[in-house]
Amino acid sequence: MSTGRGHLADRQAPAIQGVAVDPGARFPPLRDDAPLVVFDFDHTLYDGDSGGHLFAWLIRRAWWRRLLALLIAPVFAPMIACLPTRRAGISAFVWAGTVGLHRRRDLDDLIDRYVAAHVEEIRTRLLPVALQVLHDHRARGDRVVIATGAPPELARAILAFVAHEDVPVVGTVVGPRFGAVGALRHCHHEEKVRMLRELGYEDIDRAYSDSSADLPLLRVARSPVVVNPKAGCVGMFRRELPEGTPILNWGCGSRAGEPVPAPGG
Repeated sequence: MSTGRGHLADRQAPAIQGVAVDPGARFPPLRDDAPLVVFDFDHTLYDGDSGGHLFAWLIRRAWWRRLLALLIAPVFAPMIACLPTRRAGISAFVWAGTVGLHRRRDLDDLIDRYVAAHVEEIRTRLLPVALQVLHDHRARGDRVVIATGAPPELARAILAFVAHEDVPVVGTVVGPRFGAVGALRHCHHEEKVRMLRELGYEDIDRAYSDSSADLPLLRVARSPVVVNPKAGCVGMFRRELPEGTPILNWGCGSRAGEPVPAPGG
């Protein structure tokens, strides 16, 4: 899979305000016994649904895709609101945005174009507190990996180009599906933990996530940390996770958690 650099490597993205990140930073070599730290991406490092923003752009890039999305909306839009049918509803709009594409590489190329064209918007959505925590883990020599339900190229391109963080990303496997590019294996819930383990990411020391869908990930971590949760999920996290589990807010104004000041704030 593409590394998310491609033509993006030839351009210099703005730094994230308040984050002490050196684009040329050299981190300590990873030890065999380095602690493994896993970050979710959406609402953890990124304020919002990065995949939703990408696929909305894919739909808007052609009039006929917008029309197609409008035609399927009465059936599939209500499905997104219900957890049991959410994946099917989202998949329909992903199909509208990618129909006519036949290779994963085609989607990767469009992702690179999307990131390059939306640097400022993306930069404002990356959370300075989250990026500083990620950077600090790397500076300590920890083994850091991102695990996301979005296509891995999206998180990889955003972090490498916009935030100057080049870290491994595990995400939803995409490929040809119904004349478009769709999810072949969704990096979600229990499947996220299985995919991490299959790639050698076991014995998780710390995990950061906002989502109730990541309870399996948070439960297997020795030190789970809930960040930017929905207010209605706080009680559930307190019941399901060990007593004293931090529940923090890293700068998502619409989310709950104990506020953490931004770097330099």
